[in-house]
Amino acid sequence: EVQLVESGGGLVQAGGSLRLSCAASGFTFDDYAIGWFRQAPGKEREGLSYITPSDGSTYYADSVKGRFTISSDNAKNTVYLQINRLKPEDTAVYYCAADHLLRITTAQAMGVRRILPATFGSWGQGTQVTVSS
Repeated sequence: EVQLVESGGGLVQAGGSLRLSCAASGFTFDDYAIGWFRQAPGKEREGLSYITPSDGSTYYADSVKGRFTISSDNAKNTVYLQINRLKPEDTAVYYCAADHLLRITTAQAMGVRRILPATFGSWGQGTQVTVSS
C-alpha cells in the first residue's frame, strides 16, 4: 500500500525557514510524481509544488516561486520542501501526495495549469506549520 509520512513542521518565527520531509513507501518511486500541498483553516487545499524523481523535473505554483524549493533523495525515497522567508500566511497543514507519473503528465497535456489536489490520489496525514509574527 502506498504510504506517505510528512515531518518537519513546527512553530517558526516570520522570516525563518523550514525543511519538510515526505517519506514514501509502497510504490516505485521513479514511476510517480510527488507533490506538496497546504490547507489553512477554512480554505481550500492549495497545490504548491511537485517533482518527478525519474528525471528530477520540478514544478511550482506561481505564488511560491522564489521561496519554496522541492527536491528528492531517490536513494531514501524521500521528497523535501524547503521553505524560506516564512510568512504568517504560510501557516497551514502541509501535505505530500503522490500519483502515477502518467496521470500527472496527462493532466498537463489536457491543459491543466494548476497543481490540483484532485490529480493526486495518495496522501499523507500532514504536518502543521505555524508561523508567528
